[in-house]
Amino acid sequence: MSAKQKKKPPERNVALRLSYLGTNYHGWQYQNNAMTIQQALQEALAKATGCQVSLSGVGRTDAGVHARAYVANSPMRTSIPLDKLPLAVNAYLPEDISVSRAVEVPREFDARFSCRSKEYTYLIHNSRVRNPFYQNRAYFCPAPLDFDAMVRAAPHFEGRQDFAAVRSVGTPVRSTVRTMLYCKAERQQDLIAVRVRADGFLYNMARAIAGTLIYCGLGKILPEDIPDVLASRDRERGGPTAPACGLYMTGLDYGMEELDV
Repeated sequence: MSAKQKKKPPERNVALRLSYLGTNYHGWQYQNNAMTIQQALQEALAKATGCQVSLSGVGRTDAGVHARAYVANSPMRTSIPLDKLPLAVNAYLPEDISVSRAVEVPREFDARFSCRSKEYTYLIHNSRVRNPFYQNRAYFCPAPLDFDAMVRAAPHFEGRQDFAAVRSVGTPVRSTVRTMLYCKAERQQDLIAVRVRADGFLYNMARAIAGTLIYCGLGKILPEDIPDVLASRDRERGGPTAPACGLYMTGLDYGMEELDV
């Protein structure tokens, strides 16, 4: 059989699990005038497989935001075995993006809409002295933070409630109500981690929660005032939106062992 007569590989819906440092990119979503994670990954896939794809990503991470766990999918035709596909794609990716797994998923699967919950972790370097190894990896806060106050404030964000007071104006949404499965503040030496998991996040919601907990640590907001702040739906009542450099997407739940982190 000639090359022209060879059958094309069947089209499969392929999900990729990847991780990346977002410092050098303008977020996930494709942009005409700036390099993004989506563009870099689509170009690498085209070189590795010959497939021109339009990936659907689990979320639109902002410029400078990182991901220890991220999932994107697209229908594609490739003869490369899926267990070999990550290595093939990584050969064309920059060193700050890496695909770790490729799996075939049902045709109706969509990385964004099939995700049941996401976890974000915000890292705060709370020290008088800057650590160069945390540059663009954690938010540097030299002022002393009352960690106990942050711990007491965090659970007030849990449950199903309106998060309008901790979101930035961005993509219009039908509702600002979300279910927060947990909100925790943890500390290891001079590094504080704010971990939040919810069934969905509003624009800048994770960073605004981190900023509000930082304000609690600075004594500018009392932990017991958080319910009133949320009930007010007033963005001015919450803390500032913390810088992007400290935010990581760290957990995803699809109910699929191959993709869950």
